[in-house]
Amino acid sequence: MQNIHLEPLGNGLEIYVSESYRFSTDTILLADFSSPKGRKKCAELGTGCGTIPLLWCRHNKNLEISAVEIQQDACTLAQKSVEHNNLGDTIKIINCDLKELKGRLSFGYYDLVVCNPPYKIGGGGIKNPETAKQIARHETECTLDDICQAASKLLQFGGSFCICQRPERLADVMESMRKFSIEPKTLRLVQQRTDKAPKLFLLEGRRGGRRGFLNILPTLLIEDGKGNFSEEMMRIYGCYKTPFEEKK
Repeated sequence: MQNIHLEPLGNGLEIYVSESYRFSTDTILLADFSSPKGRKKCAELGTGCGTIPLLWCRHNKNLEISAVEIQQDACTLAQKSVEHNNLGDTIKIINCDLKELKGRLSFGYYDLVVCNPPYKIGGGGIKNPETAKQIARHETECTLDDICQAASKLLQFGGSFCICQRPERLADVMESMRKFSIEPKTLRLVQQRTDKAPKLFLLEGRRGGRRGFLNILPTLLIEDGKGNFSEEMMRIYGCYKTPFEEKK
């Protein structure tokens, strides 16, 4: 791994990142959208360098988190961050294929499962030549069905599954959720600004939820009318951005 360094996440937490394993605005938005309140048992499928579990812990240490990742190098980096932040009793990094969770994680146990999945369908788009980035962006190691099936197995009845994806895949995600008894319940679109089409959606589903109602939240705008972060993005992103401003 090249160029390993610490980046601040706010509230005194820091994360190790590298050229291959980083995080994006999408990751931060999903962490905020799914943010668990109170004492919760949580799992992330495809944690990468462990950003979402660490972001959850900025404001809530009363969590039990299992963070699953198939790539050994990413797990090593995530574990390094967990130890750096003294969160070993809260976050467990598990080097495992999400299709092989039996015996590694408890089924029917978790209140919340999240996933920031590969955005491109397997075989579609220009493949990234770097293996780590290809796995993160293309469905080379898992499909939406694999992800939703794993989430369904892990969740207790009534538990939540949160995912982010590109808008063109909304129908695919909803179809896959329902296939594995997760009912879509809350949807939020994300736009860069008002004159642009949505670039992302955030979706929450419930294990065993009843059909018939989908709550559509107001669209999240990343920018205001002047090209700056919107007020809501400053709320979400500000805690992370502040340490960078202080370092200048």
